[in-house]
Amino acid sequence: MSMAFVFPGQGSQEVGMGKALADAFPAARQVFQEVDDALGQKLTRLIFEGPDEMLRLTENAQPALMAVSMAVIRVLEEEGGFALADRVSYVAGHSLGEYSALAAAGAFGLSDAARLLKIRGQAMQKAVPVGRGSMAALLGLELEDVRVVAAAASQGEVCQVANDNSPGQVVVSGDTAAVERAVALATEKGAKRCVILPVSAPFHCTLMAPAAEVMAEALAKTRIDSPSPALVANVIAESVADPETIRRLLVEQVTGTVRWRECVLYIKEKGVTTLVEAGAGKVLSGLARRIDRDLVGKAINGPADVEEFLKSL
Repeated sequence: MSMAFVFPGQGSQEVGMGKALADAFPAARQVFQEVDDALGQKLTRLIFEGPDEMLRLTENAQPALMAVSMAVIRVLEEEGGFALADRVSYVAGHSLGEYSALAAAGAFGLSDAARLLKIRGQAMQKAVPVGRGSMAALLGLELEDVRVVAAAASQGEVCQVANDNSPGQVVVSGDTAAVERAVALATEKGAKRCVILPVSAPFHCTLMAPAAEVMAEALAKTRIDSPSPALVANVIAESVADPETIRRLLVEQVTGTVRWRECVLYIKEKGVTTLVEAGAGKVLSGLARRIDRDLVGKAINGPADVEEFLKSL
């Protein structure tokens, strides 16, 4: 099978994620220790024991999800001799998952990825005062319809497409009032359901410009190597391996649209048949079949998944 590895974004976190892996495999324990050391914080205890409201904070959720994804990758490498560079066609990640993907493909060190995501989480949180911005999933409308809705709803404020996740699942982001107008307009246009998302800031829109500046500075000081396999990047939905281009795209990604549906279609067009989701939850493996029926989505969360995956090779 030709496969790509994909890495989840915010919203997939839950207290206790990765604990079974850490209990079963020294390689996983080492990842969590390394992340704790890099951040100078007992993040692992928060991941395994909660409380949930602390784990949900953007600055904790982002490095935590990356740590769980990297624990999966290190266990596959150590237990199964599985090398992404040899066996996988592409990597991709949803928003913060792009950092997990790059760490898995050797572009970043684990400590650097953890530090960058901590900075990214803090910067995204600080960019907009609480309550000023929000996000909403508009379900049952196609991307072009949502673009029309967002443009009409903006009325001098910000309302933009933040995530194009799958056919009929598009998320908008921006000023709270504009997002509320978008929900009303989408409902009139025949959206099946509109859900205001429980997020602490309006991600992936121009309101995040201050966070993009912070990331440009942090990324400028970070060594990035060419990833192997190549990354399919959120903002261009094409593969990229040049470190300087990756650096620029990671900055653009803070305010840009996560073009996930197009990323998956690009991977499929290149002959990939299986998307393997490494880390917490099953959001991306679930979306795979909604984007293209011929794709197989597999999730690797715990020891049983690791065993099953290694056996299937």
